[in-house]
Amino acid sequence: MNDNKKHDQDYFLIEKSINGDKMALEKLIKKHQDWIYNVALTFIGDREEALDIMQEVLIKVITNLSSFQRKSAFRTWLFRITKNHFLNMKRGKHERNTLTFEQFGQGIDNLSDESLNNYSYATENKLLIKEAKISCMKGMLLCLDREQRMIFIIGELFEFSDRVGSEIMEISKVNFRVKLHRAKEQLYNFMNNKCGLINKNNPCRCARKTAGFIKMGFVDPVNLHFQKNTINSINKIVEKKVERYKDEVVSEYQKIYQEHPFLKTPTDVLSVKKLLSTKAVRQTFNFE
Repeated sequence: MNDNKKHDQDYFLIEKSINGDKMALEKLIKKHQDWIYNVALTFIGDREEALDIMQEVLIKVITNLSSFQRKSAFRTWLFRITKNHFLNMKRGKHERNTLTFEQFGQGIDNLSDESLNNYSYATENKLLIKEAKISCMKGMLLCLDREQRMIFIIGELFEFSDRVGSEIMEISKVNFRVKLHRAKEQLYNFMNNKCGLINKNNPCRCARKTAGFIKMGFVDPVNLHFQKNTINSINKIVEKKVERYKDEVVSEYQKIYQEHPFLKTPTDVLSVKKLLSTKAVRQTFNFE
């Protein structure tokens, strides 16, 4: 489906929703909620917090739907609301004691190397190691400040163009590219100096740290937060830019982040019907 058809479909659903069509609003939410959930999960690194944040964002989107003026794609408008919420929301448990890259690296160094073969878990070791890898990489992102994280997610992970990225962040295209470059530079320099996934000379190995992550509660061996309800990997979901930024190629760093799973919103925790029954939404659309 080309961009014009996708936009037309969104505009059609928005118009019907504003006019009181509950099914159209439900369809519009279902179409876009997985994107907000995955952005929130990457931004905050915790499944429960990501679900709470997603609901807060969706309520803001729904209750402000009539203010959408079609000056941009609906998803751009939606992500701008998401960005504003993320940058201004109260800090949750994972942001209260944020670490610098140096502190994060020291924490990894202090985590003892152990073989998973010394333990018995119901979940396969390879899945536990993958969970530890994803958890660690999302933890690295928390070392960036909120604006940097959001720009990295928009520009590097989901590959929005600088034109769209600048609209979402409400800054110039040049400023967006500069800020994206700085965020990548900080993150990837750390990975190059610490992460064994990138630099084989680095001693850190996911398989050796997984048991320590489980002991510290960063990985739940029973309930894998980053591998349930997988739709696909991020690199299979993103709509690739027609042209990449000048002189820029896909790096090994970007590849391993884009290999992370793109997850479906857990409907057992948050259903669209439940969301539409909230007081704020019912008052906005006069739903019975």
